[in-house]
Amino acid sequence: QKLGLVVIDEQHRFGVLQRSSFFNSVSTPHLLTMSATPIPRTIALSLYGHLTISNINTLPKNRKPIKTKVVSEIKRPQAYQWIKQQVTTRKTQAFFICPLIEDSSSESLKTVKAATSEYQRLQQVFPDLKIALLHGKMKPEQKNTILKEFKSKKYDILVSTPVIEVGIDIPNANIMVIEGAQRFGLSQLHQLRGRVGRGEHQSFCLLFSSQTSTSSLHRLKLMEKYQRGLTLAKLDLQLRGAGEIFGTAQSGHLDTQFPQFWNADLNKQAKQIAQQLVLLPKPQPQQLLVSLNPNLAKTTSPN
Repeated sequence: QKLGLVVIDEQHRFGVLQRSSFFNSVSTPHLLTMSATPIPRTIALSLYGHLTISNINTLPKNRKPIKTKVVSEIKRPQAYQWIKQQVTTRKTQAFFICPLIEDSSSESLKTVKAATSEYQRLQQVFPDLKIALLHGKMKPEQKNTILKEFKSKKYDILVSTPVIEVGIDIPNANIMVIEGAQRFGLSQLHQLRGRVGRGEHQSFCLLFSSQTSTSSLHRLKLMEKYQRGLTLAKLDLQLRGAGEIFGTAQSGHLDTQFPQFWNADLNKQAKQIAQQLVLLPKPQPQQLLVSLNPNLAKTTSPN
């Protein structure tokens, strides 16, 4: 009942109902949410003026932009050779991220790489390197041990599911390989990419995709072009839609009678006009609009 401030970190990992559980009729605390890649619904709310947004546009000291590349299957052998050279000569480490824990019998998932089988396969590809496996079915103590050992450089490669998406800081790891990249959203790809680039070495992110469709390739190419999470979040909004502004869906192009405007300047001007309009004792929208924009007087009649 005395709650005054709620701080939600990694906001994109929580649902609408989870976040709204802090609010009730008794208490309406201030809310601060933080995310490197805001979900489409949050971006839409900020564009419509319902949220105030602050940007941190500078990288931490000595951080370098991460070089990202979409790699075709035909170039996989060269990529493996390059990774081995980087790890052995520069004494760095690499992540391999797989969408699944175990192989699936589902027809649509047969080509999707699983962490357990990829762990075994990579031991044959890199026989001279030490490889560890991490996934969400492991006990917390086991996961913590593996991460500590990887950070202490006991292993050269860590094969994992997206369980390492947040909360991992291993400066010596400078290579991120994401298998089945087409199965991840831009926000999640950016979060995974952010697990590297935390040390003095130049870091790299390699995106492998089993799909060759134009739309899928276009989306992954955005990762090559853009580094900022907020930029990718806005592009994600355009691609996936804003979801329900007053509901629980946080993305999706939903049926609505209202057009979707993503022009930030236009939304800002509309908000200012609306604020002035509701303050009038006897609202006179025609006169107000003309006073705000004299050009309208040329195209509107006094009636």
